[in-house]
Amino acid sequence: MFRLTANDLTVGYDKVPIIQNLSVTIPDKQITSIIGSNGCGKSTLLKAITRIIPYEDGSVLLDGSQIATMKTKDVAKKMAILPQSPDSASGLTVGELVSYGRFPHQSGLGRLKQADIDVIHWAMEVTAIIGFKHRTVDELSGGQRQRVWIAMALAQETDIILLDEPTTYLDMAHQLDILQLLEQLNKQEGRTIIMVLHDINQAARFSDHLLAMRSGQIIQTGSPGEVLTKEMLRNVYEIDGEIGTDPRTGKPICITYDLIKQKEQHNNEKKIHSAI
Repeated sequence: MFRLTANDLTVGYDKVPIIQNLSVTIPDKQITSIIGSNGCGKSTLLKAITRIIPYEDGSVLLDGSQIATMKTKDVAKKMAILPQSPDSASGLTVGELVSYGRFPHQSGLGRLKQADIDVIHWAMEVTAIIGFKHRTVDELSGGQRQRVWIAMALAQETDIILLDEPTTYLDMAHQLDILQLLEQLNKQEGRTIIMVLHDINQAARFSDHLLAMRSGQIIQTGSPGEVLTKEMLRNVYEIDGEIGTDPRTGKPICITYDLIKQKEQHNNEKKIHSAI
């Protein structure tokens, strides 16, 4: 089942196209990760899908409706977005920031009803930040702040959550913490998760579906086993890698790699030494 689709999408900055004639369907109730080298259009695609930036041509459909013509509140009731660098929450408490997620459901007066308060409390509980409710966001660690932003997205009560590099600037432990939380939300709550990730091993481990991009195009889609291959690494990243199987998860994992140019140079040097 597909609730979110893009058809013949063209997006650019200052009349320079980044994405051209791209079409994609996002599987419902699965975790989809977008992977690819820097500048290939991953974040641009996510921003176009969520209306953060306009697209020049094509269409994005959300539940069959053109997202470009939908009211902002209607989109926000169905889809939450966590950008790569969220706006500063200076001075706000955790509870106040999470409550902003209820904006799409509020009337003109903007007052929180008991139903809103219950959802906010639930969002903080499920993300394990309820103990920080009265602390300011500024005083939290990077991983804790990321959980707060995810809680705000959950408070929107959307079935679809999109995240642009949610593990950026986090150490290994906090990265794992955030990705396990997203996995839990998918498995237990049935949320559709779409995220941009740089770490291909993390993407393979936590995703049901991968989109591999190069030069503004999706060149391969499918399960981690179908996408994370030596050929994909060569085509997308220009690296020569070895793929194994993670003994804990059974998912594919890149266990070692070299730049193709470096490997070719190394092989040439070996030939020279052998000839001497």
